[in-house]
Amino acid sequence: MLKLFTDTDCDIDEKIAKEHDLGLISMPYIEDNKEIKPYVDWHEFDSHAFYDKLRKGELASTCGLSPDNYIAYFEPVFEKGDDILYVHFSANMTSTFNAMRLALLELQERYPERKFYDIDCKAITIGARAIVEDIIEMKEAGKSVEEIMKWAETEVDHYACYFYVDNLRFFAKSGRVSGISATMGNLLGIKPIINMDSNGKMDAVTKAKGRINAMNKVLDYVEALQDDMKGHRVIIANTDTPAWADKFTALFKQRFGDDYKFEFLQVNPTAGAHCGPDTIGICFHAKSRE
Repeated sequence: MLKLFTDTDCDIDEKIAKEHDLGLISMPYIEDNKEIKPYVDWHEFDSHAFYDKLRKGELASTCGLSPDNYIAYFEPVFEKGDDILYVHFSANMTSTFNAMRLALLELQERYPERKFYDIDCKAITIGARAIVEDIIEMKEAGKSVEEIMKWAETEVDHYACYFYVDNLRFFAKSGRVSGISATMGNLLGIKPIINMDSNGKMDAVTKAKGRINAMNKVLDYVEALQDDMKGHRVIIANTDTPAWADKFTALFKQRFGDDYKFEFLQVNPTAGAHCGPDTIGICFHAKSRE
């Protein structure tokens, strides 16, 4: 048997995990000097409360897991005699996967007959969620792990994710994005347009002044890169700015029509701690990521 794992940084929630029998690894964040694990310390994300705290000046941060944490997730599966496929967020965004590798070295000594596979989505939040959902469908359709791994070798790079950030101070603190100046952007009201590149890193690709211009810039990338969007999910996410997300969706439909498999969601707090409130992004199937 093969057990499919993913993590909360892929914006897979507890409901989806239970429905599809997924192992869900909770990626923690720190708020009010307390480490909080999604779907462990709470079971429903109060996005408005979280992002409103950030608006009022509080800063959240993130942290990784220890080898013991990963052992606690994986060992019960190996004990049962099952193998694992873990579809995870970008390994280039965190050092937590070093801890996972240490855990696996220990587990492979205890369970040498068991196999561990992993797929790096080279993305986070909606960019990773789209890939995870497609892999869920493949597994439930009876595809082998070898077929899924082969599919991922080329298809992962066809899931493009573009978004704009409303306030740069959160990314300025995290240092996760190259090519932006937080101070200059905030002074001029500039909204950087950011994408997940083919290395699984965030990069500022252009900028716009004002939200509507930023939305249209994002949609320019969608228009230029789109590939078989109607055959795949179009996922639109925001960080507690539903009215602007509705406006963005309306602009998308004006350009491309509304015959798409849409999903809408609030970005998880671990990713949201870096981009801050009032961010809007889209994941779509593309010829390439950039």
